[in-house]
Amino acid sequence: MFDRRLIEYFDWVLLGVTLLLGLMGMGILYSAVAAGEIIPNRVLFIKQLIWFGAGLVLMFFSFLINYKNLDRWGIWLYIASIALLASVLVFGKLVGGSQRWLVLGPVTMQPSEIAKLAVIIFLAKYYAKYSNINGMSLRELIKPFLIVLIPFMLIVKQPDLGTAMLIVLIAASMTIFVRIERRTLISIMSVCIVTIPLIWFLLKGYQKQRILTFLNPDRDPLGAGYHIIQSKIAIGSGMITGKGFLKGTQNVLSFLPEQHTDFILSVLAEEWGFVGTGLIVLIYLLLIVWGLNIAHGCREPFGVILSVGITSMLFWQVFINIAMVMGLMPVVGVPLPLISYGGSSVITTIISIGILININMRRFMVD
Repeated sequence: MFDRRLIEYFDWVLLGVTLLLGLMGMGILYSAVAAGEIIPNRVLFIKQLIWFGAGLVLMFFSFLINYKNLDRWGIWLYIASIALLASVLVFGKLVGGSQRWLVLGPVTMQPSEIAKLAVIIFLAKYYAKYSNINGMSLRELIKPFLIVLIPFMLIVKQPDLGTAMLIVLIAASMTIFVRIERRTLISIMSVCIVTIPLIWFLLKGYQKQRILTFLNPDRDPLGAGYHIIQSKIAIGSGMITGKGFLKGTQNVLSFLPEQHTDFILSVLAEEWGFVGTGLIVLIYLLLIVWGLNIAHGCREPFGVILSVGITSMLFWQVFINIAMVMGLMPVVGVPLPLISYGGSSVITTIISIGILININMRRFMVD
């Protein structure tokens, strides 16, 4: 029988924030793809609109199923995501030297986006069962390590270091939340300190170039440093209130590379200025704080840890993208949630927020 409390506890604020970010994202994306002097590509705007609508439909269906079922489905969702990642390496579409997409008829999907959510659900399932007040031991962390390692290696192979590192950051955030034994934490930190310098020798040439460019963009202003330099020019030229909708010169004259995906925040900053950018950041802050509040209000471990995992995913994507376009981090190709163009990213983000709403709707349920 339908419980009326599901409607009473429905999170209209979180739904409103999602719709607001989506609508603002559509406006920014339209400017990014329609204002160029070379080849306006409005079809990307239409595609994004379709993806956003599809995401809202899937979000609606996510309300109908008790989120606790994800506990039972976690292993199968994880296996399916690994199968998709493996399929990319065999059947994936090669674009710009990266093999990250699967073409399924008229639909192109990026399995690494789905893998992020699958890892969160599977880790939440494991930690809800095995976490304790004394913290996780090194032995208890072996399985979570393997859960993260498999998709990490498959995604690095594509190569997509940005998404791979994002999964590590999400997993680390969830692990720290459930607590780690002090001795285990010290051991892990020691290994990381020793290992990080060795990672340099495992990076591909273009990845090393990105890091060197981050440290000094002017070393190759017309090559590897071009992205960051043009992004900074766009952000700075927007000043306080911006140049106005469709009036950003860096965007209109096509100086900004990847202005509809990785560097869409630069379009926003140039046209809407500090005021518009600050507003977007405040909305993201509300989204993240609201997600943590849902975790705080949940009464059972799986829901709490799942909420923390989804919220950490949103936080790290926003943080990395903003830092990236401002030249505070190397360019790693992490999209801005609900703003950057990308069907898989939009749908995964909306479904994730739908799960948060689902958890909040059923927070009164103990069993």
